[in-house]
Amino acid sequence: MAVVRQKWVAMALSLGVLAMPALMLAGCSSQIADLPVVGTPADAPPRPKEAGAYLPVNNLPPDRDDQVLDPKERAKIQAELIAARDRQAANGAKDTAAK
Repeated sequence: MAVVRQKWVAMALSLGVLAMPALMLAGCSSQIADLPVVGTPADAPPRPKEAGAYLPVNNLPPDRDDQVLDPKERAKIQAELIAARDRQAANGAKDTAAK
């Protein structure tokens, strides 16, 4: 049993040693899409010559000019919405009762 485990450990270590150079070379290689054999399809648009700029992270949108609702207007709108909800609930109850 111990001999089999030692063989598996030795095989795993040898595979790891063999895979290490491949991984190191893969990190240094160019991107696969840039290779001439793989490349891009014939109907793909050409790539831009220069890389795009970063997004303007520090540019904030301008402040809003809209005013906040007065408490009276807000209460009025809430009351209208509650009344509409109650009407719809009542109509829905009538429809289910009719079925």
